Amino acid sequence: METIERREQILKILKNRHKPLSGSHLAEELGVSRQVIVQDIAVLRAGGEEIFATPQGYVLTTVVKRRPRRVLATQHDSLGMLVELETIVSLGGKVIDVIVEHPFYGEIRGLLMLSNKQEIADFLAKYSDSGAELLSALTKGAHLHTVEADSEEALTRIAVALREKGYLLSQV
Repeated sequence: METIERREQILKILKNRHKPLSGSHLAEELGVSRQVIVQDIAVLRAGGEEIFATPQGYVLTTVVKRRPRRVLATQHDSLGMLVELETIVSLGGKVIDVIVEHPFYGEIRGLLMLSNKQEIADFLAKYSDSGAELLSALTKGAHLHTVEADSEEALTRIAVALREKGYLLSQV
């Protein structure tokens, strides 16, 4: 398969998926290495394709269904991360990202795309195995999350629950 044809195939596959697809899965399906897929995705992005890289894999922004969203400012230590994330998803929310404001670099954003307890468990396992620091470690635990849910009422329930746990700083 030629390079251009493979990149077109990647786009076709992603357009037909509503959930993230791993680079390894794409590589296996297209008979190339994962590194080739990473390079193809980079070229497609440079060409203007809006492809998100999430912990679960790649997804086109055009296939992501838009639901009501709210940005919540929270603060907790690393032990509070599990409680925070599980609170959000147990009330019907999806954690789109984590955002911190760095004094030198400005806004730093990491896509999470977490919508259930299994995705949270997988994310936490990857975090534990990586030895990396959380973005919120840069800001003494303070960070933002973009959260989406089926309704504004669900977003309000999430905010109230986080406030009751002492995590919510404010809603942006």
